[in-house]
Amino acid sequence: MNIVRVFIVLLLLASYVTAQEPLAYVPSPPDNPLKGLVPYARPTPDRFPHSMEFNYLPLSDLMTGPNSFDWQPLEDLLNDIASRGHQTVFRIWMEYPGREDGVPKFLEEQGVKIVEWLNTNTAPFPPKNCRTPDYADPRLRAAMTRFIEALGERYDGDPRIGYITAGMLGTWGEWHTHPRVELMAGKEVQAEVMDAYERAFHRTPILVRYPAGENAWAHAANDRRRLGYHDDSFAWATLDTGRKEDDWYFVPALKAAGTGAIEKWKTSPIGGEIRPELWGQIFDEKPEHPNAQDFSRCIAETHATWLMDTGMVREKQSPERIRNAIGHVQKMGYEFHLVSSQTTKSDEGGTSIALQVRNTGVAPLYHDWKVELAALDQEGKLHPLSVDWTVEGLLPGDEPRAWEATISNDLLPSTFRLFAIRIANPMPGGIPLRFANEYRDDFPKGWFVLP
Repeated sequence: MNIVRVFIVLLLLASYVTAQEPLAYVPSPPDNPLKGLVPYARPTPDRFPHSMEFNYLPLSDLMTGPNSFDWQPLEDLLNDIASRGHQTVFRIWMEYPGREDGVPKFLEEQGVKIVEWLNTNTAPFPPKNCRTPDYADPRLRAAMTRFIEALGERYDGDPRIGYITAGMLGTWGEWHTHPRVELMAGKEVQAEVMDAYERAFHRTPILVRYPAGENAWAHAANDRRRLGYHDDSFAWATLDTGRKEDDWYFVPALKAAGTGAIEKWKTSPIGGEIRPELWGQIFDEKPEHPNAQDFSRCIAETHATWLMDTGMVREKQSPERIRNAIGHVQKMGYEFHLVSSQTTKSDEGGTSIALQVRNTGVAPLYHDWKVELAALDQEGKLHPLSVDWTVEGLLPGDEPRAWEATISNDLLPSTFRLFAIRIANPMPGGIPLRFANEYRDDFPKGWFVLP
């Protein structure tokens, strides 16, 4: 018996195992990166938490000739937004009610026809003059393709960029010229633009305005493309009402486009804009506007990751509206909960770590950001450790994903204390991505310390 007892004591001294207890769920913050509400650039600070900002840019500011470009306006926008720790969402346009500078000057000088008309589809704002180029003109088509190629060569994977909405065509770059539908680019031109984006961008997500299958009457099919969607009348014209006149609404359009469009969210992002008439009030318990749709249902059925809304930062909101909005925003996009953590240490075999993570949101993370592990010493210094963990493709409803690694003891600092983990924001100074777990304030920002 004495020999057995000694043997057991030696085993306990040689190794230990931390209990694999569940880690408590705590909702992640509403300003987690790459998701949530997106105001226009340079918003009033401290009104509502956000991690991205949006702005438009006219093509004429960036393209000065058939093969010449001026990237400074875009650089200025990206750097300004990044200075606040935010990523950028942007769109390039050629026609915008009330603006005359969208079409590159060299194209007008070459003779590309411009149709000027009064656009009455500007609610809640008054009608304004619009200048629509002849999208069928081969000179314009070649210019758009070349621009997208150059944009991708320079900016695909740029960590300052969250998402790009395809733009280029239609009023505000929204791929329609309603009510002058005859002025809109035809399907062949639309397909050329989408082809160019798919060739040029492989890391930065691109979103188009309207879901479309092979039988769509106005838009070229995009259901099988590597492109997301943006619903720019969100919570106003999103849900299926069952009325024929509302079949252009976003969810009915998804259904009409087929399975590829319906399941698009699993691989490509869904974004958009809360309809301006609903800004702010959509987060009230009972929005006063009769056209308001149920916001929770809209998020659940579309799997939306981000939505433009400047209303929450333009005016000071009531504490109740802010609380409601935070609750809704926390349910958008991804949310990663570390379910459990176990550490096993052996004097001979190193230290093994076993984690489980699940996605408790409504969508995946569409950027393959690196998962990082580090050892924390007694002085609070982080010592990076190499792991090949990822959250890429982790969908809501999936079984928890296992992250496992064995760390050689000679890689750990002599004053090793604890392990810490994070999903790193690759943009310097960017808001850290936080798990749906309780963080400790006495450790490095953005790092979750494992128990």
